[in-house]
Amino acid sequence: MDVSFATEPAPGRANEDHVVASDRFAVVLDGVSCPPGVATGCVHDVRWLVRTLGATLAQRLAGPPREPLAELLAGGIRWLRDRHGPGCDLTHPESPSSTVAILRERDDQLDYLVLCDSSVVIDGGDGIRAVTDDRTARLPAYDRASVARVRNTPAGYWVASTDPAAAAQALTGSLPRDRVRRVVLCTDGVARLVERFGLDWPEVFAIIDRAGPRGAIAAVRAAERQAPARRGKRFDDATLAVCHPAPRPALP
Repeated sequence: MDVSFATEPAPGRANEDHVVASDRFAVVLDGVSCPPGVATGCVHDVRWLVRTLGATLAQRLAGPPREPLAELLAGGIRWLRDRHGPGCDLTHPESPSSTVAILRERDDQLDYLVLCDSSVVIDGGDGIRAVTDDRTARLPAYDRASVARVRNTPAGYWVASTDPAAAAQALTGSLPRDRVRRVVLCTDGVARLVERFGLDWPEVFAIIDRAGPRGAIAAVRAAERQAPARRGKRFDDATLAVCHPAPRPALP
């Protein structure tokens, strides 16, 4: 599998996205931002979480592809819990957290996983399909206390943080490798080109074809600067990984 990627923080901020990739997998993580001064019950910040979770997922994905991706993610979250120390309250509703998008090559299959509001966008040659966990778009309320109250509950949404059970709520699937032209894993900072700024996924793929992953992020920044003010962040971290299944070598 050939993977190219780009990641960029929102202007003036540290990047809370993270991407790790090899010739067999790609992982894109989007840390959930916490405003300054909000208590999280944890001595670690979001950037620590995405890099630590990314490291253990990469290690697990590098081994033989035996585990279903949801079980692999649950194991990563359990390992992450153990990296916290006695100064971290793992029951706190604002504990650092992250979305997760994974693509793994396994024999003649491609396995994918999406947890929270990142996306896996599949170009099958005969059409484009976006796999997006949209439960954060259907919450009962969006003030911070309300969002924290329904995190990792059936009444709200699921995200990678301190509860391994959240992994079982991820959207997962497998695709025949030879029927996929390419797959894009992206954070909502890139998906906003479609969800907020009026493009469709074929147009986003056309930008990637013309200018690569970095060109897609440039399109996000241009749209953010021109868009009228609305609820939510004007600028966001933006990350995408573009994955092309490599052709199998012909047998002699």
